[in-house]
Amino acid sequence: MSLNAAVRKPAQPVAPAREPQRRLQPVNRPAARRKPKLAYALIALGGALAIGAAQVGLSLAITQDSFTLAGLSSQQRELNLRTHALQEELTGLSSPQVLASSAAGLGMVVAGSPSYLRLSDGAVFGTGAGADWNSTVNPDGAGAVSNALIVDPPPPATATEDEATDQPAQDLPPAITDGLPSPTTH
Repeated sequence: MSLNAAVRKPAQPVAPAREPQRRLQPVNRPAARRKPKLAYALIALGGALAIGAAQVGLSLAITQDSFTLAGLSSQQRELNLRTHALQEELTGLSSPQVLASSAAGLGMVVAGSPSYLRLSDGAVFGTGAGADWNSTVNPDGAGAVSNALIVDPPPPATATEDEATDQPAQDLPPAITDGLPSPTTH
């Protein structure tokens, strides 16, 4: 006999299987959906319109500022050109050649040999002679170097107004206040 048959115990009676309990319940009728309130829709629409209006307002303000900035930039360029022209005129008028010509026009002459005064004892060194009225230096003579920045010096106080108006005006670029200059056409 086999060992399996000897060790085998009698089987116990099998109990019938139980059905699992169902936890399902019948569904009640769903609650009726409430209609959205009109106030919420109006608030949302008003908020969207307010945001849109704020964006348009900011856009207009930025555009206006850019036009103002462009106008100020144009004015700054014009002032820079005028400053540069005046600086060149000042440089020409303060050159030694123009100063010497103006001095000669006023009757000033080159001084003679210099004299020195010693402060400790009051002694005078040098010739002590005054200047000759006949100057040996002619600033407008043959030795003068031409300078494009030099304009004719202003006429002396004895000149008539007609002579003063014959001075050539300094050429400056046209002012661009009303847009670019253009010819008049018919």
